[in-house]
Amino acid sequence: MHSEKLKNFLQKRRQADQGGGEERILAQHDKGKLTARERIGLLLDDGSFTEIDALATHHYYEFEMQNKKFFGDGVVTGYGTINGRKVFLFAYDFTVLGGTLSEMGAKKITKVMDHATRVGCPIIGIIDSGGARIQEGILSLDGFASIFYHNQLASGVVPQITCSIGPSAGGAVYSPAMTDFVIMVDKLATMFVTGPEVVKTVLGEEVSFDELGGAMSHGKISGVSHFVAKNEFQCMDIVKTLLSYLPQNSTEEPSIVNTGDDPNRLDNNLITIVPENPLQPYDMKEIIHSIVDNHQFFEVHELFAPNVIVGFCRLHGRTVGIVANQPMVLAGALDIDSSNKASRFVRFCDCYNIPIITLVDTPGYMPGTQQEHGGIIRHGSKLLYAYCEATVPKITIIIGKAYGGAYIAMGSKNLGTDMNFAWPTAQIAVLGSEAAVRIMNRKELDAAKDPAALKKQLVDNFSEKFANPYVAASYGTVDTVIDPAETRPAIIRALEGLANKRERRLPRKHGNINL
Repeated sequence: MHSEKLKNFLQKRRQADQGGGEERILAQHDKGKLTARERIGLLLDDGSFTEIDALATHHYYEFEMQNKKFFGDGVVTGYGTINGRKVFLFAYDFTVLGGTLSEMGAKKITKVMDHATRVGCPIIGIIDSGGARIQEGILSLDGFASIFYHNQLASGVVPQITCSIGPSAGGAVYSPAMTDFVIMVDKLATMFVTGPEVVKTVLGEEVSFDELGGAMSHGKISGVSHFVAKNEFQCMDIVKTLLSYLPQNSTEEPSIVNTGDDPNRLDNNLITIVPENPLQPYDMKEIIHSIVDNHQFFEVHELFAPNVIVGFCRLHGRTVGIVANQPMVLAGALDIDSSNKASRFVRFCDCYNIPIITLVDTPGYMPGTQQEHGGIIRHGSKLLYAYCEATVPKITIIIGKAYGGAYIAMGSKNLGTDMNFAWPTAQIAVLGSEAAVRIMNRKELDAAKDPAALKKQLVDNFSEKFANPYVAASYGTVDTVIDPAETRPAIIRALEGLANKRERRLPRKHGNINL
């Protein structure tokens, strides 16, 4: 009798492992895609996966759905380890009714999200879904709403990472957007609120799935995707690397790793990276790679708003977040997209106790009607808000230009930054020398017999007074001017000095950032 029950159980378990069956698994492979369980096997340590709700099924009977029951009901959920660290995860199973979300599927997902927040572990979602299950109507829509609610509950408590490896449409796209990081696989992943057919019907616009919501579109243009992976294997490698920099939850500090890189290492070539002519561009990534441990920098949002660089690295083994202007793109000016990108990253670092290092070389906020009408004031204020709000150790190094509102926004002293350094090449002023002279000395220049000579003299005088870090240093706005070669040890010493930083704020429900 017991043997029959055991045989029945084993048969059900095999059925659950098969998802939608061999035929649908072959169809998934024919599309160049792995199955949900294959993806989980690729991501987790061998043999570490424990599945939850493997035998769950839907309980809907309209539209002959009683004849379309599959164990798992379109999503595989559970927990396991990545390099020994526990994570909870869910993976939509496209072989079961196109991975559409049912009432039970949503319950499975929110169950593992509850587990993750209770025990303080990251949540990873693998998306390959046809969206809401039409046959279940309101039950499916309510399921998505419940997932969104749990995304919000987990936000700032445990890291949430989305791997988009297939379709995601309609309301389904908002759960990934509510997570901390989105990785999309090129040529496989698509995300859009309304598909190409609706766009054509409503607007008469012809657009392909990939152009409308593919990985490159969201990686470069919209900024929805933080990383674009070439394939599913690289996608899982990105998850593993990303997690290596993050703590398990908001109550933990990021791990400190022995990287073997000398904390007192100097680089006498750093000063040569910055050109003598402040109008000439250079690659800020050269400076970043020089000062971080083993020259390893893990960039986030690399393709989106490249005039600002953000990402993770280690300094003397400690995880830090880097925010830096990129003079190679738009001269390092801040615009709407870069403000959004940098402020979201700063807030993430603050959530998870990751110190923020800011490298500054910016001529200001981007001018023009497109930026003003697009809301540069509103979006630009987010960066100010994010730096003011952050209570983690904050260290700023002014390398070149630091003009006007952009100087303020890039981690300036009075936003609550702990240590502010400057290179001798720093230029801190309301405006650049030429622009300042044109405004302040317009009458003298108009009346001059030789306006060019007078302008040069006035520009030289202004530059001597303000195009240097020493005025700011005299007021304590810059804590110290440093030799560029000493940038790495200076930051590391500051991080060590700030390691036990504790900052209390007035009690409130939450602030009201200008979204």
